[in-house]
Amino acid sequence: MSENDLREQICLLAKSLFDRGLTHGSTGNISARTEDGGLLVSPTGTSFGRLDPGRLSRFDAKGTLISGDPPTKEMPLHTAFYDTRSRAGAVVHLHSCHSVAWSMMPDADEDDFLPPLTPYAIMKLGKVKLLPFFLPGDPAMGEAVRGLAGKRSAVMLANHGPVVAGSDVEAACNAIEELEETARLAMMLRGVNARSLTGEQVQSLVTNFDVEWDG
Repeated sequence: MSENDLREQICLLAKSLFDRGLTHGSTGNISARTEDGGLLVSPTGTSFGRLDPGRLSRFDAKGTLISGDPPTKEMPLHTAFYDTRSRAGAVVHLHSCHSVAWSMMPDADEDDFLPPLTPYAIMKLGKVKLLPFFLPGDPAMGEAVRGLAGKRSAVMLANHGPVVAGSDVEAACNAIEELEETARLAMMLRGVNARSLTGEQVQSLVTNFDVEWDG
């Protein structure tokens, strides 16, 4: 994909997420690898609903900002995924409502954040790690991701929002939407004795769809 097409795709998918209420105001950030090994990143303080393709922050392969507006303050979070997951072609971070709500629940599992309610979250995300609360922009978020040694494609920042790495922008956006929808189901079913997938069913998904499944 040409860089111009990638710029357009980033803005189109970001606006779709914004228009459907998956992030709001000037929250959230998105990045993608360019063919030369650099990055395109949403600028700081911008809205997903109004990103300008020509003003995206452009980094070269050495990590130097070479054009565009100043990038999101969450760059350490993005670079941590790229540095630890060689297959990462894009990273998306949202402030989506239901996933944030689920992160506040006392029974949310830190090692396996999403309950096994549907096959698709397992297939697209594997296990999601729930990380503790950090101040927005804190480089410690990136260090926490690095501490996972590339074993997770998705994390949930407690009281903040999900972050997902994918092979490309579309894959990352699809996966983070699946995370939010599963969290919405979990909130809807909280307190109800709902039938989750069994351990055997989960293992079958992991095996048949070659899912990364740490632990």
